[in-house]
Amino acid sequence: MTSPVSAGNAPIKVPLEAGKDYWWCSCGLSKKQPFCDGTHKGTGLTPMKYTAEKTGDHYMCACKSTKKSPLCDGTHKSL
Repeated sequence: MTSPVSAGNAPIKVPLEAGKDYWWCSCGLSKKQPFCDGTHKGTGLTPMKYTAEKTGDHYMCACKSTKKSPLCDGTHKSL
């Protein structure tokens, strides 16, 4: 697998805590979207570490096509 699969066609709203590390699923296979559950093993893709800069709701990409990984940039609207 060289390209991720879409896990959805809209961003996933998640509450994050400032300074805390999160692992964003970049392959699209995780059952715990938008976070990694280890399903990527053997795909050649790896999760992305994201440290939240502020506490509050964040909109994380589910289509896996954003240019602002791991945050949604609206790319899903044109897929």
